[in-house]
Amino acid sequence: MLTLNSAERRALRARAHSLQPVVAISQNGLSDPVVREIDASLAAHELIKVRVYNGDREERENFLASLCERLAAAPVQHIGKLLVLWRPRPEQAATPERAPRLPRRSKRTFQGSGGN
Repeated sequence: MLTLNSAERRALRARAHSLQPVVAISQNGLSDPVVREIDASLAAHELIKVRVYNGDREERENFLASLCERLAAAPVQHIGKLLVLWRPRPEQAATPERAPRLPRRSKRTFQGSGGN
């Protein structure tokens, strides 16, 4: 599980404020498909909200701790039935270099080269 200091946690909470929950944990709890979906969402977005449809606060806290442990993520916030998780994206070391962009042609370069 990753740990965050208070300044990092505050910044991540601010970033997460406008996010919508991307995964929901319902009556089946933390099943393997739910954990895989949360893992995929963390890989894609880095910072996500998870909605838990369970009235027991202690159970939600256990879900948060379990998710952070299983997915090597950091708990950012647990407020009500929302859990906020953060995991940094892995470095893209094996990505190929992008081809250099060619300069854009202006409209004038197309004029006069018409088929007349």
